[in-house]
Amino acid sequence: MIDCTGRIVRASAGRDKGGLLCVVGVDREGRLLLADGKRRKCARPKAKKTGHVDMLADGFSHPAIQKLKQGEALSDRELRRALAAFRDQLEV
Repeated sequence: MIDCTGRIVRASAGRDKGGLLCVVGVDREGRLLLADGKRRKCARPKAKKTGHVDMLADGFSHPAIQKLKQGEALSDRELRRALAAFRDQLEV
């Protein structure tokens, strides 16, 4: 399994369909651990199969995303700000 930590995804199935989430890890079964900092906190990420998400950005650069890729702890506030910056970038 390729390490997808720090990638921004859009949920394509489930209750959170259409929402932007960030991959904060991968579990033993190969499911992505997703958080958005508001409904899904970093401490309790949502596990989703890779087929239920659309990968959006690989090269999105934000200090919070870089921190996550380095394996450092990330606060929910930092994650929300990173997702907001990505959302603003999409709208431009």
